[in-house]
Amino acid sequence: MTPRRIAVWRLHSQHLAGWRPPDPASTVASMLAIQAENPSQSAWAVATRTAPPAVPPSAGEVVPKPLSENDIGHSLDAGEFLRTHVIRPTWHYVHPDDIRWLIEVTAPGVRRPFAYQAQTLGLDSTTLTRALDVVLNALAEAHLTRAQLGERLAAQGLPSAGQPLMLVMGLAEQDQLVCSGVRQGSTQTYALLHQRAPTARRLDRDQALAELALRYFTGHGPATAKDLAYWATLPLGEVSSGLAAVRDRLESFDLDGRTFWFGRPEPDPPIDHPAPRAHLLQLLDEYYRGYQDSRWMLDADGLLTPGREPAVGMLVIDGQVVGRMRRAVTARAVRFDVELLRPVRDDERDATERAARRYGAFVEREVDLRLTS
Repeated sequence: MTPRRIAVWRLHSQHLAGWRPPDPASTVASMLAIQAENPSQSAWAVATRTAPPAVPPSAGEVVPKPLSENDIGHSLDAGEFLRTHVIRPTWHYVHPDDIRWLIEVTAPGVRRPFAYQAQTLGLDSTTLTRALDVVLNALAEAHLTRAQLGERLAAQGLPSAGQPLMLVMGLAEQDQLVCSGVRQGSTQTYALLHQRAPTARRLDRDQALAELALRYFTGHGPATAKDLAYWATLPLGEVSSGLAAVRDRLESFDLDGRTFWFGRPEPDPPIDHPAPRAHLLQLLDEYYRGYQDSRWMLDADGLLTPGREPAVGMLVIDGQVVGRMRRAVTARAVRFDVELLRPVRDDERDATERAARRYGAFVEREVDLRLTS
């Protein structure tokens, strides 16, 4: 086994190569959680892992039609998947079936910084309880934006803007009271969680740790126990406990003193050039952010400066980061500025151009791709 093989294997486990789920909700469920701090970036993270719908046979030849940013937004509005603070102290997309048990099992690590910041800002339990009552009463009437909820809170002399309001809503998410609602234009709203996920599963902690291990190593493997501990903000001991419960449903191998676990097998035979070969991904994408202990499987040649993030995005070819990428979207076009970390061959340049065109179809804009050394 080599880092390059692991990297390509992960492309398949994460649906960036090979088979892709048929719809956005299935993609989110397969990955268990997808970081969603930036709505546009996270929408692409879902779309690029989801099979494009086909033109109906009555329309003639069946050809792939890429999902658009609006398609992902409509799925989110419909509650087919939800956005909330879970896994780490930031937003993630999760499937409605998974939202309650996943919040519960990761809450100790996720909730801690919220509670600490609330204490630092002087938000005592009485104030928080009053604020939550106002929020819940307001959301019982309609899905509302953070600003709209702020107006309701301000009318009661409660925290209504900035970090205090962010903490109120973050704690409400952690208490499993609210989650994402139907957007107003491009602005996220909040809704009552029990209305958006009425049949969400509940698991006891041992069951949840086992489910977490099985789903993470299936959707992100091969990966290490330390990777999962980082991803889910959990102590390594709890990760090991969950892993022990599903060990017979996973497989593993050792490399450089690490044990890598996986639930989806490596492509047979192992391949050097996955399809598609190139991806233009943001730094928050699960292909990068889904690991820590073994993140550098995607930099087998050591092109990245140790300890330095590859700008706001990256060009990935054959599972390896070969460029730092910045993206700008205007009304007419999407521009990619890629600083190459090594020269690219003609076939790699062609693959990069195809990756840019896929994103252009997603945002329904022309593409301006610029590669520099």
